[in-house]
Amino acid sequence: MKIALLTYSTKPRGGVVHTLALGEAFARAGHDVTVWALARGGDTAFFRPVDEAVTVRLVPVPDVDGETVGERILRSIAVLAEAFEGSFDVVHAQDCLTANAVGRARGYVFPGGLWRTVHHLDQFTTPELAACHERAITEPAALVSVSEAVAREVREGWDRSPVVIGNGVDAARFAAAAEAGAGAPWRERHGRYVLAVGGIEPRKGTLELVEAMALLGRPEVPLLVAGGDTLFDYRPYRDEVFARAAELGVEPVVLGPVDDAELPGLVAGAAVFAFPSTKEGFGLAAMEALAAGVPLVTRDLPVLREVFAAAARFAEGPEGFADQIARVLDGTDPELDPAHATVGRALAAAHTWDAAAAAHLERYRRGPAG
Repeated sequence: MKIALLTYSTKPRGGVVHTLALGEAFARAGHDVTVWALARGGDTAFFRPVDEAVTVRLVPVPDVDGETVGERILRSIAVLAEAFEGSFDVVHAQDCLTANAVGRARGYVFPGGLWRTVHHLDQFTTPELAACHERAITEPAALVSVSEAVAREVREGWDRSPVVIGNGVDAARFAAAAEAGAGAPWRERHGRYVLAVGGIEPRKGTLELVEAMALLGRPEVPLLVAGGDTLFDYRPYRDEVFARAAELGVEPVVLGPVDDAELPGLVAGAAVFAFPSTKEGFGLAAMEALAAGVPLVTRDLPVLREVFAAAARFAEGPEGFADQIARVLDGTDPELDPAHATVGRALAAAHTWDAAAAAHLERYRRGPAG
């Protein structure tokens, strides 16, 4: 099959990681894959090398000073709609922005209809983004979700039934980093640390995690925050987080985007991986932590119960996170024995990108109504 996958960014966000890994798995299975992405800020490549078997088409979106989020959304849709071309058996958008863009591409007919993955559902206040989100659920011919919990939200909210196909994870890469001692340089630099990946933004629950670290009361155990490239302007929220941290005497170490080659070592070096997200579709970063054998403390959401089950420690609010993190640090958690770490590693290893690709291909062959 000739397959086009589309994503809104070149940065290391979960949906972008998903797009690249899925495309490479399709290529390994012998299919002709093109990945389309919007490239901002002068980017000329993805955040990591992409298998040469995958064709990459980057569509530049120059920055415009003073542009609102709504204006940026509409311009991005228009730019990608204008650029998209070619003949494909399957066209699969991985986010609402690219689903809207391809749905408006001129003179292009989708033989199999547009597919779209719903990674998670948001409630947007920006009118242009809210409309983009709505159209990207109601208009595609077929929907895919990465968990049953998200599929249930779509069924209840829009009376549509997505196909559930979980994420894969490059478990071997994170397990190998742990086995090779790649976390040691990070521990030498920061000591024992709590790690959060995804940047500082409302959906990632950063403010509550800062408050949890204050309740933990262990300044010798820093909070490291990695990642953060996003389409949106979260400066007011970041200001709120830093102000609260200063008030509480917490000094988070904000790493920003971490080079892809360095990420497994950073994850493997953590004493605890904290995942206080308020909205998730699967939890890929947390699954990578399990692959590295790192204890996981996550918010008690239905989707995360579904995905992680016995492999995670669940918490609610700053007090709950502080308590669970303390248990891990003190070694008083009975789930810290080697058998529990083995459960997490096995869970991560069971989620392969080749299996995810095979499930997608089987559904593509059946068509949107299959």
